[in-house]
Amino acid sequence: MTTVVSSRVKKSRGRPKTFDRDAALDKAMTLFWQHGYEATSMAHLVEATGAKAPTLYAEFTNKEGLFRAVLDRYIAQFAARHEAQLFCEQKSVLQALEDYFTAVSLCFTSKDTPSGCFIICTSSALAASSEEIANTIKVRHAQQQETLTRFLLQRQQHGEIPSGCDIRALASYLNCILQGMSVSAREGASVDDLLNISRTTLRLWPELIKG
Repeated sequence: MTTVVSSRVKKSRGRPKTFDRDAALDKAMTLFWQHGYEATSMAHLVEATGAKAPTLYAEFTNKEGLFRAVLDRYIAQFAARHEAQLFCEQKSVLQALEDYFTAVSLCFTSKDTPSGCFIICTSSALAASSEEIANTIKVRHAQQQETLTRFLLQRQQHGEIPSGCDIRALASYLNCILQGMSVSAREGASVDDLLNISRTTLRLWPELIKG
């Protein structure tokens, strides 16, 4: 009797497993990145993260809340780091762009994450019922283009880009190239394939910046 009671006491004193938020977000990110927002259910997320459903709901409210948290983590871990390659005044405009495109190419083809861009991959098959998520992703897309615009405007002010160049049109063009690189990576393009695209783009630079 004493042995049974003692055993129960020991079990009850076991330390409860703590919820690792960052680890859960990373696992959820991989799932959303690979399968998209629509095709990823809360049941899939529970299985992938190893967390209990009530824990995920308590932490993130619902799938949409979890996705928004994942998106913030992706931006902090990947997008913001890539964009930081642009804003180094010691680099020429072409060197900054080359470093940025290289960082993006390596990310899109990394074996550590699903291929392509997380934002583009998760938005490609959104249904009408996911309007709020679609708007969230649309805002992020716009921010990426605005980052390119801000970078190019700074370099124009420094005299590296002619004053007659349409900076917003140029940023839009470069952003489209990046989105195309994501699609190519998703379809199996290698890092060398993407780097060749970026080199070709930058070889066109004298034409791209004409007023």
